Amino acid sequence: MTTGRWLQARGGGMSLFKARDWWSATLGEGEEFDQGCLCVGDVDNSGTGHDKVVVGSYMGMLRIFSPHASKTIEGGQADAQLLEVQLQNAIIQVELGKFVSCSELLHLAVLHPRKLSVYSVSGTAGNVEHGDQYQLKLVYEHNLQRTACNMTYGTFGGVMGHHSLCIQSMDGMLMFFEQDSYSFGRFLPGFLLPGPLTYNPRTDSFLTVSSARELESYKYETLAVATEAESRQDPNLPLKTGGKRLTPDWVFVLGEQALDLCVPSFSHASSHIFILGERNIYCLRDNGQIHFMKKLEFNPSCFLPYASVTDGTTNLLLGNHTNMLLVYQDVTLKWASQLSFIPVAVRVANFLDVKGVVVDAREADYEQVEAEMKKLQKFIREATRTQDILPKTDSEDDLCITTTVSSSMDNPSQALIHDINGLPVPSVTVQVKVKASSVVKSSKLSIGVQPPLTVTQEQFVLEAMGVPKVLQSRFNLPPSLVCVACPPPKATKFKITVDTNQPPVDLSSIFREFSAKSEDKDGNSLAFQLLSGAKVTVLASKTSQRYRIQSDSFEDMWLVVKELVHRFDQHFSKLGIKDFKKSFSGPLPLEEYFLSVDKHFQLRVSAQKYQDLLSERAVQFRAIQRRLLTRFKDKTPAPLQNLDTLMDATYSQVMALAEAAEENRALLEEAFVRLRSATHLLVLLLSLWQGLTPDQTSILEATLLPLLQDTPQLGWEESCDAAVSHLLRTCLSQNPKDQATSLAQTGGSVLGLPSDTARLKKHITLLCERIGKGGRLTLASEANVQVPAQVQNLAVPGWDEATLSHLSVMLLNTQVAGLLQEKEKKEVSKEPSEASVKEEEPIKETKKEKKESSKEKKDSKRESTKEPKEEAKKESKKESSSSKEKKESSKEKKEKEKEKEGKEAGDKKVSRRSSVKVKEKKKEPEAAEG
Repeated sequence: MTTGRWLQARGGGMSLFKARDWWSATLGEGEEFDQGCLCVGDVDNSGTGHDKVVVGSYMGMLRIFSPHASKTIEGGQADAQLLEVQLQNAIIQVELGKFVSCSELLHLAVLHPRKLSVYSVSGTAGNVEHGDQYQLKLVYEHNLQRTACNMTYGTFGGVMGHHSLCIQSMDGMLMFFEQDSYSFGRFLPGFLLPGPLTYNPRTDSFLTVSSARELESYKYETLAVATEAESRQDPNLPLKTGGKRLTPDWVFVLGEQALDLCVPSFSHASSHIFILGERNIYCLRDNGQIHFMKKLEFNPSCFLPYASVTDGTTNLLLGNHTNMLLVYQDVTLKWASQLSFIPVAVRVANFLDVKGVVVDAREADYEQVEAEMKKLQKFIREATRTQDILPKTDSEDDLCITTTVSSSMDNPSQALIHDINGLPVPSVTVQVKVKASSVVKSSKLSIGVQPPLTVTQEQFVLEAMGVPKVLQSRFNLPPSLVCVACPPPKATKFKITVDTNQPPVDLSSIFREFSAKSEDKDGNSLAFQLLSGAKVTVLASKTSQRYRIQSDSFEDMWLVVKELVHRFDQHFSKLGIKDFKKSFSGPLPLEEYFLSVDKHFQLRVSAQKYQDLLSERAVQFRAIQRRLLTRFKDKTPAPLQNLDTLMDATYSQVMALAEAAEENRALLEEAFVRLRSATHLLVLLLSLWQGLTPDQTSILEATLLPLLQDTPQLGWEESCDAAVSHLLRTCLSQNPKDQATSLAQTGGSVLGLPSDTARLKKHITLLCERIGKGGRLTLASEANVQVPAQVQNLAVPGWDEATLSHLSVMLLNTQVAGLLQEKEKKEVSKEPSEASVKEEEPIKETKKEKKESSKEKKDSKRESTKEPKEEAKKESKKESSSSKEKKESSKEKKEKEKEKEGKEAGDKKVSRRSSVKVKEKKKEPEAAEG
């Protein structure tokens, strides 16, 4: 299929070499069509005897035309098009027939992959110059349980006056529909791939071509009494029902795949079946005997038998891939016409002022399509080479969005809820400006905020105004929207201290909108009360350069800490201070953070339990209903045996469980909001603790917050665990060869609700420890890979660091492959055991490793005040010296470690953590887990 399509009507008279276009229409851009896309007939039941053309595309576009001669192509297409409707699903086939009971009118049947729809097309005479108006109305539809391939229709079973439908699915099932009801379904024996399907009304049989390249005929009566098709059954197994095994009435061996089947019924005398093969045309009688066969010297694309003026013969319209339209009378070529395209489907119709017009759908130029394909492949290659996820914008954007947040709250408030816990709920107005330099249609503007915030209107439909593009604009809402000033509380549970390198700042000058209502006039303290009721206090030290944030709610401190850090940056940038630094020196509040994780996890477990109990009670309720219905239908009344009491009790249980599940869902949404706030606070403290760059902070935030909201299929715990484990195996791995091995691994288990949160907590703790030891967060896989000695000694002119880094990863992958394939080599076996230690599950750690991890935590807490830059330098020296230590024996290594530890104990500038790290070299299973 190609991008461009044309629908053309050709005059009955053809020139000697080339066909004349009587009328043509272009059918959109990028739409695709097939053989079943075209049908002709009096679809609007006008009674004039003039046919209309119905075309359906794989893009779901349905069009109806009434062609007539016009001087210009554009004018003819606009006047001839009666209707254009965009359907929701792709259109596989369109047919016209009497598909509605108690009606002699023609209706339009449209086959979708999972649906069969029957429409009525009606026209209303217009009173103005715009002409008649046509409407498409859905009469009925059938939702299919299997994916459809094609369909046929006819008077199945000899029932005259209306047409029935038969649909062939992709897995070989024939589904029969009689108007608006489903009749039955049967599986074809020995089915592999679907083929063409048609109905022969003369013998009341169905014809199809099997994967064995055989034409098979099945009588409708045989299909009706065959085994019911509930599921595919092995033909060698005994039948489970009383039906007969389905067998064809007759079989004809074609020896090639059929492109199309046709049973013409233009005269009562004709009794032939036509098959278009890949290299031949076959004509069979109704009993399966061959009448004639014509060998073709070209590749055919479509064909259509139609009435001949000579008795006993049939004319054939045949299109091929050499841009020819041929007319045969049986096996004799009567006419040949050159086309400018390859036809896909061909029909014969009667239009206004002319009869016998050939209607065909053509494909576009293959050379043009090939050039377009090469261009798209070039764009794809260029996009895959760059690491940018979003495309780079031009200097002058065709479409731009700007947002402005009002500096004051709305008066009166536009909030739907007027107050929460006695506090009024404010609202703020956000102005969005959209500017476009060119015209586009169907523009939509969506505004989304994180809960518990809401917006008065989420969707806006704009007028035609710009190019088709998706743009995003972020804006920050004022903190006064969710909190107010209040008196500071006397005692709090959680405390966080932020250090700076500048003199203390008056808090009233930083938070001007809250200073008027604050009781502290010195500016050393300021308290905020959130609408949820929690209070957060900010205290500024008078003597030191520290600020303390404290509250009874750990999650609610995030908003105040984030706003405090952000306003500090703005304040000192306005003063022109460029060396302003902020840091967090206290231990990470992981225990408090894990409380939020456990609460969210327990609510998820409860939601799953409620779902299971509801399913059980619903099954029980339906079973009791069926029992009662059977008792009530019985002619001889029988006692209910307390079934009514049992149904009432089951109904009460279902309602109680539903209410409890709804209450748990509301609590789960609130818990996820609190968990997201606690995660934001942890990410902020980590970035302040280690001085992470904005890119590293973004990676950490995307790792710990992979989901914007929970879903029944995927939750935060399993998503976060997978993301953290990936970082521990890649950029935060302390073993280069383990890192290279993990990068070579593909696939993984399906994510699901874990049994507990022990594994997740262990991984998050290990993530914080490795970041505290100087680990670098990066998306590049070779960030922490040590460059082997072979690469370090290379000095090739023109090679930059990126090339050498890429080459080092290639050498490491080669070394790992040698370790896996040649274990018997002595050179590889002499390497330290830390390179060959595999990853272990964190739950299966030994007691010795647990003691060691707790010891590392204590050391990190004691030495956290020292500068991380100096520690990173010492650790890089240790890593560079470790390549030499690999070649030494284990005894010499222990002696050198003791000497180094003695030297480092005398040096006060070296941190204690770096001295402990040499001892931990042998215990890499803990460092390599994840």
